[in-house]
Amino acid sequence: MREQQGGRLLAANLAAALSVALSALGPAALLRGFSVLGTHLTWLWVCSAAVGTVSVLSHLALRPSQSPKRRSVAYKISRFLKCCIYFFISCILFHAIIVLYGAPLIESVTETFLFAVLLSTFTTLQCLCILGPNIQAWIRVFSKNGAMSIWESSLQITTVCSILGAWFGAFPIPLDWDRPWQVWPISCSLGATFGYVAGLIIAPLWIHWNRKQLTYKSR
Repeated sequence: MREQQGGRLLAANLAAALSVALSALGPAALLRGFSVLGTHLTWLWVCSAAVGTVSVLSHLALRPSQSPKRRSVAYKISRFLKCCIYFFISCILFHAIIVLYGAPLIESVTETFLFAVLLSTFTTLQCLCILGPNIQAWIRVFSKNGAMSIWESSLQITTVCSILGAWFGAFPIPLDWDRPWQVWPISCSLGATFGYVAGLIIAPLWIHWNRKQLTYKSR
């Protein structure tokens, strides 16, 4: 059973990583003048939409099925609305945190908010796909030894890698290199993207390497 879930997790992570690559290569082939650096705001929208769509579809297709009690239309509508609200709140919170860490308060508001949307897609949306709109479950997963499945272990790794990537991406901005990718928030969003993709690759490898030590218990 664990091998089967490992294969599904690997497929979901590869699909998400592929969506990141397609968000850069696909529009470049279809839209004249499109580039990750030259039209960065457009790429932020495209990447967020591509990763979000693929993540939702892959988790619906590959995650273990829910119990029949949770398949009513009313439950699905309520869950969908809660997820939308949680995601929007996450975007606002990330925007506020990014400003507190030094992003322009008034200038580049659109850039900062789109960066917050990208971060929310890499982190909050994944939590919503795997855990649903359940704050207690989120706290449990990100506490010590809180994961109860390989999906939750993968969630821990990809979330941490995305945030660390965004943080490390901010280091080159104040340097006087005068590079195009130092413009806010290009280096941070690229750092978050590379961190997210790295997490998608590292998570299945880490889980496979430590499969004998991983013992998940119901709580």
